[in-house]
Amino acid sequence: MKKSKILIVDDDARISGLLHALLERAGGYEVKEENRSFAALATARHFRPDLVVMDVDMPGKSGGDVARELNADPILANTPVLFVTSLLPRDECGIDLVMRGNQQFLSKPVDPRSLLRVVQGLLGQPAVQTAA
Repeated sequence: MKKSKILIVDDDARISGLLHALLERAGGYEVKEENRSFAALATARHFRPDLVVMDVDMPGKSGGDVARELNADPILANTPVLFVTSLLPRDECGIDLVMRGNQQFLSKPVDPRSLLRVVQGLLGQPAVQTAA
């Protein structure tokens, strides 16, 4: 079975490493990290992810800037983006997905079960029980 590719873009290597570990431990995913927002588009073009999990507030380019670049690229335009951010307070969105327009957000710190449930939904995968 082919693994879904997930690109994590976060300037904090500790957070991208944690997300990477959570997703790999769940199985079924090939995960790549990019900690430089200005390199995210090139990394995505090379890696061709099925999903991008991205911070919003990063130096250089914001997550919104990178998402606009992805949307403008003919190969990557249909790649879903999940924003993971500390800019939305937990009391506003709880542990669940928040929709703002067509953009999707999870609040940091990320609940592992919520992350996996949202990732599975964005990738069109059936929900599975995980030991998160």
